[in-house]
Order: sequence, then C-alpha cells, then structure tokens
Amino acid sequence: MQYLSFLAANGTETWGVSVDGTVYDLGPTGKNLAATTREAIEKGIFGSELDLSGAPTVTESEIQFLPSVTNPGKIICIGVNYLAHQEESGKTGQTAPTVFTRFADSQMGHLAPAVKPTSTTKFDYEGEMALVISKEAFHVEKEEAWDYIAGYACYNDFSVRDWQKAASQWIPGKNFPDTGGFGPYLVPAADLGDITTAVLETRVNGEVRQNAPVSNLVFDIPTLINYVTGFTKLNPGDVIVTGTPGGVGLFYGENGLLNDGDVVEVEITGLGILRNTVVDEAALNAPAATAAAATAR
Repeated sequence: MQYLSFLAANGTETWGVSVDGTVYDLGPTGKNLAATTREAIEKGIFGSELDLSGAPTVTESEIQFLPSVTNPGKIICIGVNYLAHQEESGKTGQTAPTVFTRFADSQMGHLAPAVKPTSTTKFDYEGEMALVISKEAFHVEKEEAWDYIAGYACYNDFSVRDWQKAASQWIPGKNFPDTGGFGPYLVPAADLGDITTAVLETRVNGEVRQNAPVSNLVFDIPTLINYVTGFTKLNPGDVIVTGTPGGVGLFYGENGLLNDGDVVEVEITGLGILRNTVVDEAALNAPAATAAAATAR
C-alpha cells in the first residue's frame, strides 16, 4: 500500500493512502486515525489492515504532496555508499559509513520545487533510497535490523556542492531549504519483499544519470542500522537515507550540474517516482519582491 502525507484543501497537514490514484484521507481532516504518518507509525497502524470505508477521498492530482514523513526527529544520511560513487569521488577504502545529518525543515514533497540557492553555482542531485524506523532502536544487532524498518521511500538529497566542499563537514551543503525531496510514497517494508533487488534510477530531463541495484550498497541496510544505533537512539518515524550511486552531476561532465527548469526524477522499484523541478531561488522570490515594491509605491 502507498502511504503519503499531503495538504488537505483547507491547508491542514494530513496523511492517508493512495489506491490507483485515489487518496483516502486518514488524518485529522479525514478518519483521524492519527495526526501524521509519524504518529501512525508510533501507534502501530502504519502497514496494518486499515478500514478505508468512510474516509474522504481526493485524487492525487488535487493534492499537494508533503515529505513522506514531515516531522522525523532525526534524518541520518549516509555518504558515498555505492562503490561507483566512491570511485568517482576518490573516497574508496572506507572502513565505516560516512554520516551526516539533514534537518526536517529542509525537506519537500513530490512535485515541489527544488530550490537552487542564489549562493551556489554547483547544485547537484543525489538519488537515494530512504528507510523509516518503526520502533525505538538502540544498539540493534544486524540480525534483527530488518524488524526495525517501517517502510521505504525515494529520496533526492539535492546538494549545494560549493558549500559542502568548503570544509570537512558536509552539513551546510545538505540543509538549504527545499533541497531534500522525499516521496511520493512511503511503502511498508512488508509489502516489498527483498528490497535489495530493487533498482534505483535517477533521470535529469529524461536522461538516465544514475542506475544501480540496492544490493550494490557498500554498507548494507543491516550494517547501517547497527552502526547508526550504535551511537544514537532512533525512534519511530526517524529516517536513514542510505546513499547515492555513481553518476552525480559534479562528476558527470560538462552540464552535469543542475539549472533552473531541470526536471529530476528518482525512481525505485516498488516505491514510485519522485519528481522535482529546479527553480532558482531568485526567480522564486521575484514575484513576492515585485508585489512588495508595488505595494510600497
């Protein structure tokens, strides 16, 4: 089943499930089973047999998608976790995962603009798969790790490379507003079978830039959960973004990086297609600035 977070017609954040393009509202503007997707996970109803009868419905074309989990307590991102990306970036031979954090308010949903900051000339894509934690997790053994996953989603870790590369810590380049694409759906782990057989593909304006099976992860999913929970406690709704394959724009060659109007899609087997269009920050703010100037006159 495809779970999603979205804005109701009155502007209230809600959540539900999509069945063949019809969205059943199960949140505060619908059946009110839980306030958010995160709360549905906390209450143990995410991925369960839900009674959809009586839930208000809309079509996907009528909603504004929000990040699959809008309010995770923690977003832990893993860097250079496919061999091809290690090789293109010159970071081979790692003995432990590279870890950085992303803030929840830097995320956006499916079809939302990916905002290229005015302070960069190096805006990049990173198609990834995210997993969402199902229950409190601390010092989880690899053999038990699969039991701690609520579901999976597509992720695009849009990166501001000049800010990322300015120092050894990557956080500045990974936390500009509207640069963490997450969605369109969160699919329960139980619905997917062996996730390692899934294939991740990233396209820019229809051109395939990245393509790799999840099985190519250098540090696999049990290893990541074991490692991350070795130093921090994770809670229901927390997110681990598992890494990007080779083929990022920075190393793709001429015109590999992103510009205003570029359409970036991340598709993962069974998880749908996450699509975001790049918009220059200055262009995005121009209408507001023009209106303010007109009002001042």
